[in-house]
Amino acid sequence: MIHEVFMPALSSTMTEGKIVSWQKAPGDQVEKGETVLVVESDKADMDVEAFYSGYLATILVPEGEMAAVGNTIALIAETEAEIEEAKQQAPSSGGAASTPSPAQAPTPAREPVAASATTTAQDARRRNGRVVVSPRARKLAKELKVDLSKLNGSGPHGRIVAEDVEVAAGKSSQTAQKPPAPASSSPSVFHQPQTQPAPAPVPQPVRAAATAGQTTPMNTLQNAVVRNMMASLQVPSFHVGYTITTDRLDALYKQIKPKGVTMTALLAKAVAVTLQKHPLVNASYVESGIQYSSGINVAVAVAMADGGLITPVLKNADQIDIYSLSRTWKDLVERSRAKQLQPDEYNSGTFTLSNLGMFGVDRFDAILPPGQGSILAIGASRPQVVATDDGMMGVKRQMQVNITCDHRIIYGADAAAFLQDLATLIETNPQSLTM
Repeated sequence: MIHEVFMPALSSTMTEGKIVSWQKAPGDQVEKGETVLVVESDKADMDVEAFYSGYLATILVPEGEMAAVGNTIALIAETEAEIEEAKQQAPSSGGAASTPSPAQAPTPAREPVAASATTTAQDARRRNGRVVVSPRARKLAKELKVDLSKLNGSGPHGRIVAEDVEVAAGKSSQTAQKPPAPASSSPSVFHQPQTQPAPAPVPQPVRAAATAGQTTPMNTLQNAVVRNMMASLQVPSFHVGYTITTDRLDALYKQIKPKGVTMTALLAKAVAVTLQKHPLVNASYVESGIQYSSGINVAVAVAMADGGLITPVLKNADQIDIYSLSRTWKDLVERSRAKQLQPDEYNSGTFTLSNLGMFGVDRFDAILPPGQGSILAIGASRPQVVATDDGMMGVKRQMQVNITCDHRIIYGADAAAFLQDLATLIETNPQSLTM
């Protein structure tokens, strides 16, 4: 019997996916639950596992190409004898990337093969005799001829990451006098991926400049941002700005920064605590009315090095202590830049922060994310000459914040009241954020 492998829907917003790499070559045996390929969804690389055992008969969508969700991307034969039959039944090259024509319709002999998607951030311990690694590490290992089965992963829960492969390749190149290992049976040729940069206190440019006059295609993540922004244009929104004095917040940050606390976590915590008093600002519009969120999940915009934007989510940020929140944020950022987040870790936000203040930006307007009622744009904290309460002149550190709201459910007074309470918390009692 011949089974079809379909492009799975890896998230609720995914309409098409890009084949990052095939983990099996035509003719290779496939076991149930074994990874067949890695797919790039809107914002993460995902392993796709087969639900049936057999032989990968033919690949219809090669690496680097796109396929719509639900389209056939490969055929699996249950026996070796059926491989040739599957090849004959396969549509012409590229046919799977578009809507199949009647001539390409599957024959009754085929049965759909379900595929389950699991993020590459899963445990890297051996499962069913297989070593689970990140897609970047897997591709790099093929490029550098590194045996993954001999590596110990340094990633979360022992998962093998790209750095582990590089270390192993570096050691072998210094001592090895042997001939190079035979090339993989896969016909694919991979470009060596860049290692993920270590977090730095000074922001770096998010992407390299293209050659003058060059047109570069958008990646999957950038296309997802385009769709979201176009959807945002349909929402009537408005902006409200506020100036917040940050002297006490800055002093608190200096005090607890050595303990691993980040300013992003402090701001997210302050916003989450304030949202407890303003559930409407944490709500969203639906056709039937106002959808009040059951939790306060603060999403924070993060720029990707290769272009695009992702919003890792600090779930229930109002209920988590600042130290745990900072550790969670650090982990989310590292995994988001390695494209290892689970869909629920970037699409479950109820309120979004966009902080360009770290780049020195004084003030900006943020575009409302689809499915949310508000987003807060945060500018840089700078020393300003201001009039004090006693009528004298003084210097205080201040930052400009600007909230964008869905005017269908949130009005100007609602946004102003939220900003006023946020300012009061930051200016008078930021120490409460550590409790």
